[in-house]
Amino acid sequence: MGLTMTTKLVEGFGARLAALRQARGLTQAELGEAIGVSQRVVAYYETESQQPPGALLVDLAQALKVSSDELLGLKPITDKRSPRAARLLKRLQKVEDLPTADQRTVLKLLDALHAARQRERARPRRTSASAK
Repeated sequence: MGLTMTTKLVEGFGARLAALRQARGLTQAELGEAIGVSQRVVAYYETESQQPPGALLVDLAQALKVSSDELLGLKPITDKRSPRAARLLKRLQKVEDLPTADQRTVLKLLDALHAARQRERARPRRTSASAK
C-alpha cells in the first residue's frame, strides 16, 4: 500500500508574506535577493495559493526577522512596524555606511530639524481675531 501526501495550505500565507515584507520596507526583488530567488518567485508566493517549500520558509523567516510560527500565522507577529517606519529605518541605516564625519553631519541636521519642529509646536498660534 503506497502513501499519498496531501498538501496542507496555511490560510492567508501570501497576504501575510506580503504584509511582513512591506512592514520591513522591502521590495519583492530585495526579499528575493535576500533568500536567493527571483522577484517573480516572491510575487508568486504572495499572490498564489501555493506556499514555498520548508527550506525556503526558514530563509523567508530569517530575512523578514520573524519566527517561522509568525510567518505561518501560528503565532501573532510581535514586531508590528508600519511600512512607512520600516522604509524610514531602512534609509537611516544607510547612514552607518557613511564616513564618521558625514554621520555626525546627518545627525546634526536631524537634531536641528527636530528642534525647529519643537519650537514651531510650542509657539502660540495666531488666530484672525488676535491678529487685529
